[in-house]
Amino acid sequence: MQKNLERHERTNIHSVLVLQSNPWSATHHDTVSQSNSKEIRIRLVCRVTDMSDLQKALLSKSQPPSQNLVSRPRPPPLPVHTITEDADLEEANDSYSSESSVSSTGTIVASSSRQARSASTTSWHDYFDEELYLQSPTRAAKFHAYLTSPTNLTRGPLFVCHHGAGSTGLSFALFAKELRARLPAAGVLAVEARDHGSGVESSLSEGTADFSLDALTDDLLNMIRLTQQQKQWQELPSLVLIGHSLGGAVITNLAKQGALGNKLAGYAVIDVVEGSAIEALKSMQSLLAGRPSTFPSIEAAIEWHIRSRTIRNASSARVSIPALLLEIKPGLWTWRTDLAATQPFWESWFKGLSSAFLSGKASKLLVLAGTDRLDKELMIGQMQGKFQMQVFPEAGHFVQEDVPDRFAEVVVEFWKRNDRSALVLPPKVGDLLKLGIKV
Repeated sequence: MQKNLERHERTNIHSVLVLQSNPWSATHHDTVSQSNSKEIRIRLVCRVTDMSDLQKALLSKSQPPSQNLVSRPRPPPLPVHTITEDADLEEANDSYSSESSVSSTGTIVASSSRQARSASTTSWHDYFDEELYLQSPTRAAKFHAYLTSPTNLTRGPLFVCHHGAGSTGLSFALFAKELRARLPAAGVLAVEARDHGSGVESSLSEGTADFSLDALTDDLLNMIRLTQQQKQWQELPSLVLIGHSLGGAVITNLAKQGALGNKLAGYAVIDVVEGSAIEALKSMQSLLAGRPSTFPSIEAAIEWHIRSRTIRNASSARVSIPALLLEIKPGLWTWRTDLAATQPFWESWFKGLSSAFLSGKASKLLVLAGTDRLDKELMIGQMQGKFQMQVFPEAGHFVQEDVPDRFAEVVVEFWKRNDRSALVLPPKVGDLLKLGIKV
């Protein structure tokens, strides 16, 4: 008896996770009929294999001799646990880790309607009040930007956002909406660099291919000044500069130059520091070579960004990705910006960035996706309290897209902490003496 028990084989348990929302997903012979329009059904199917002699003997005694075990009809399916899907499930599924999907023992089957929703696009109109075309003062081309003006120009603030290399101003779309929900009086100006974005009519760099840090910084300053002129503001409101990746280097360079004077209340850099950025440049060419060169549709490009975890928020991808692409012929889309052509400028973008960030004459915020990105100079500066730091470990490189609500909360608190208009200073001694008040 003991030997027979030792020969007992282990039971194989197979987990099947079926995401069911369309009739086609119910055609499998194991699938029970739909009871709701959208359900996740999880079934555990147990199968006993390689039965021992003891098991066969027990079964032969418990069943009539005429009944063949192999030919018996399949038993009815086990009861399933049903989770009714709500609106929040779409976002949870959109942010599901691709690594977790691979390692899971289950199978995830997405419905065609869900795939269509995840790849649909949204317009900039949902996030900004207007689209600006700003005539360059030095070239026969136009800058492109999106704007929601502050409600009170005397107090502001105006958050000026600069995207990273290869991206566009619409990478700040969801952030702009979340920011305004928390600070309704604020304005947001999302600018686009030369040869980037969805609306630049002709290339600012045509014939020159100048993507140097100083050239991009001059472009940013020009866009701020031209926005002031076009909107007929007598003076600029209080400004907070926000830059992602390359944009972080650009806004840091502008802050260091001091060209905005006392209008600059602070600046925030998103997920870029000198040491890790320069180290990452070694693999940049292989990274560019590994991504698709073309897409059959915008929807396919959105799907690729979500599946590759480049952007972890499907809602943001739906608004930011279309502006990255150009249709070169019907049914074929390619990247708008040729990042490989900017390679001669890569190292100069980030060299000396840490020192420049610490030396700027305004309040500073560094937002990272991981603490491992800090280099020695920034570690020392952070311990000395020279800047505020916030880490979002759940986000990828595009922090403002992956967690726009949490990023907006941090930026609003940063502004409130550094809002000079909220300060009430005591009167000067000289003014009190002029009024005959003894001090």
